[in-house]
Amino acid sequence: MSSLALTSPSPSSSLRRVSRANEPRFPLPLPRHTLQRSQCSYKPQRWRYSGTLSIGSLEKAGKSMSKSLQVASVAVVSPEETTENSSLPKGDMWSVHKFGGTCMGTAERIQNVANIILGDPSERKLVVVSAMSKVTDMMYNLVEKAQSRDVEYISALDAVYEKHMLTAKQLLDGDDLVRFLSQLQNDISDLKAMLQAIYIAGHATESFSDFVVGHGELWSAQMLSYVIRKSGRPCSWMDTRDVLIVNPTSSNQVDPDYFESEKRLEKWFTNEPADTIIATGFIASTPKNIPTTLKRDGSDFSAAIMGSLIEARQVTIWTDVDGVYSADPRKVSEAVILRTLSYQEAWEMSYFGANVLHPRTIIPVMKYNTPIVIRNVFNLSSPGTMICHQPGSRNGDEESSGSCVRAFATIDNLALVNVEGTGMAGVPGTASAIFSYVKDVGANVIMISQASSEHSICFAVPEKEVKAVSDALESRFRQALGAGRLSQVEVIHKCSILAAVGQKMASTPGVSATLFDALAKANINVRAIAQGCSEYNITVVLKQEDCVRALRAAHSRFYLSKTTLAMGIIGPGLIGSTLLDQLRDQAAVLKEKFNIDLRVMGITGSRTMILSESGIDLTRWRDLQKEKAEEANLDKFARHVHGNHFFPNTVLVDCTSDSNVANHYYDWLCKGIHVITPNKKANSGPLDRYLKLRTQQRKSYTHYFYEATVGAGLPIISTLRGLLETGDKILSIEGIFSGTLSYIFNNFKGTRTFSEVVAEAKEAGFTEPDPRDDLSGTDVARKVIILARESGLKLELSDIKIANLVPEPLRSSSSAEEFMRELPNFDGDMSKQQHDADAAGEVLRYVGAVDVANKKGIVELRRYSKDHPFAQLSGSDNIIAFTTMRYRDQPLIVRGPGAGAEVTAGGVFSDILRLASYLGAPS
Repeated sequence: MSSLALTSPSPSSSLRRVSRANEPRFPLPLPRHTLQRSQCSYKPQRWRYSGTLSIGSLEKAGKSMSKSLQVASVAVVSPEETTENSSLPKGDMWSVHKFGGTCMGTAERIQNVANIILGDPSERKLVVVSAMSKVTDMMYNLVEKAQSRDVEYISALDAVYEKHMLTAKQLLDGDDLVRFLSQLQNDISDLKAMLQAIYIAGHATESFSDFVVGHGELWSAQMLSYVIRKSGRPCSWMDTRDVLIVNPTSSNQVDPDYFESEKRLEKWFTNEPADTIIATGFIASTPKNIPTTLKRDGSDFSAAIMGSLIEARQVTIWTDVDGVYSADPRKVSEAVILRTLSYQEAWEMSYFGANVLHPRTIIPVMKYNTPIVIRNVFNLSSPGTMICHQPGSRNGDEESSGSCVRAFATIDNLALVNVEGTGMAGVPGTASAIFSYVKDVGANVIMISQASSEHSICFAVPEKEVKAVSDALESRFRQALGAGRLSQVEVIHKCSILAAVGQKMASTPGVSATLFDALAKANINVRAIAQGCSEYNITVVLKQEDCVRALRAAHSRFYLSKTTLAMGIIGPGLIGSTLLDQLRDQAAVLKEKFNIDLRVMGITGSRTMILSESGIDLTRWRDLQKEKAEEANLDKFARHVHGNHFFPNTVLVDCTSDSNVANHYYDWLCKGIHVITPNKKANSGPLDRYLKLRTQQRKSYTHYFYEATVGAGLPIISTLRGLLETGDKILSIEGIFSGTLSYIFNNFKGTRTFSEVVAEAKEAGFTEPDPRDDLSGTDVARKVIILARESGLKLELSDIKIANLVPEPLRSSSSAEEFMRELPNFDGDMSKQQHDADAAGEVLRYVGAVDVANKKGIVELRRYSKDHPFAQLSGSDNIIAFTTMRYRDQPLIVRGPGAGAEVTAGGVFSDILRLASYLGAPS
């Protein structure tokens, strides 16, 4: 058995140079300062493997290959064609383009790339290309299969050949196609031989792997150069392994050698002074001429290095998105395109995982302040995002918010390691020891946070690395843990990082306050915080399950509006439908003038519901109920409104009178959902349930508003709260709380009978379908109990004495119609009370009262003098009198319409706007 040998080139060696002498020559324009010459031919040396294979050391072969590759594929120009050396021009005449694998994914896309290049008016163009889409993964897979001794590597290599062969046939024809396919076949033969050697050895060195993988870029660059030449534009292609020299610093990083790379580029350009150069991305060489790569996604880095070497006017990175977003649009669907970013902002975003650039791409261009532009190859009308030294006035869609926070990024699948103990305080070297041990296990520390007391230090590492880290720390600090100098090494699993990035954060007070306020109001708990003195980013660690909601909360606060509310409307009946129409008419005004963004994400009745991901079109909600309704499910409805959208603030508006819906309020508040309702059942129900509900609401960042439960649109609850919160003492509350009964007794006078007035009120729509619901006094009693509890009294509904106006024999009537037929038979008693009051110069009024001093409530029919405020009402007006220590001699009166869908819906709408104000909307 013998060993694999890759030797320096000689006529008889098994690695021989493939001549390209038969290639046609293409006229290339020269720089103005050089002597004119008629033609220049491009004849790179190419290397292929042939001969027999034998088993041996691939490491030794790698060294042999490095010697061979010292002159591999260097362009050669025949002596008779050589003129004076062509100095490499630099400066604004150059534009650099980089096209990624998606851009080069098919023949059609490669042709599109060629059209973009041909349409660039720049004097000189250098184009860096990646391998075709998925090819790099295919090439890595080849190496993996070969070293795993999986014979499928042969069919996988055939698939690589097939992909490029079919693409070339679609793009090229004639001699160009023949030459490319010949070269492709030679390369595939070389790769097959090398992969066979790897298969036999069961191992591939990094240099061998890099050599195999880099072929994808070679083929895509050659195909594109042929396509451009086909259009009549002179063009050369560059194997950047001849030019870019890098020093590997770790398995995942390399440092460019700019001095050596510039020398080699000068030499390359002397032989190929072309106006259009197609260069391979991703691949480079070491100082010993061993093939290497710039690691994953390194083509961006290639473009930036080349842009720096030629001091280009601009580097354009072509991709499949319209630019850099303010947040991941897959998680925040209303993320906006950023028209400009500073180098520092882009650097921070790329570090935290934002899909912006290769993390090191920004370094080379910063030296010459070369702008990088991110553009969409599939949407040429979009201007993209410009990354530059100091963006000027930032005009664009994202600037309407005036936000100093430019973007948000997240990293998932992290664990937080917390090392704490009193023995750490004031002891030099503790942090150094901790991170030395972390380094020893090869873990990557994403973020570090330490309290100024030095009692604890915590840091985030990838979840997959945390066990090794915790085991190492517990092993190394076993003695300190046993002695009590360290109390614990704690691991908190399933964490994520949220980073807010912005260069202007450094000069803007209150950014942290705004961020943490947004997170708090979205019910997000922060586990750790880090911010550097540069203030370019604020980093927080939180539960992974909260990460998307936190991202949406922060983005909403800084970008959408200070107040973006996702709303679910429950009960599109009379009040609910009126509210929806009011929202429809006012939403645009609120957004324009007050930056309040109200989105109705769902509408549900008792039988059907409609849901939306971005907001229901309120001009068509009735039609949508017929077209897209699904079976109603209150739990599913709440989950959708709260969880399946990009708004952090959720409010459910219950416009029903259903006690079953009211029973859900507590769970909704626990989940961070705000609740607004005119439904009286929750606040007048069992006392223990009411107290539990209010306790939960007070201890959380959720809000529970119910102004419309008493007095419809009148400010009754808010007035009472204002009195109590400012230190006033409530003595009594008395009022006409029912719009229906107010109308009935305002019109029950003269010769009119009680039944006649009740029938009139029913006909006018002031009563419930069954008037007994109003006449029983239960609705007024519920309002009394709500006010009593707001005043601090712990009363049950059964504690309220109620004067029922329904004659006792009619309380068991089978229907409302039967009740109305029989009611005239009982007019006598009510008529007598009315005549007696009138004779005494008084009127009858049905009132509810809270006697705070005696801790009781009552609902009854009372008589008032005709000059009393309660006697001055008309229509269905309500009136409430607050007697307090401040308003003892002359009660505080609130009066106005207390019934009707318009005013009740208006009261609910007012609560929605009050919630918006609490969440940060301008007053």
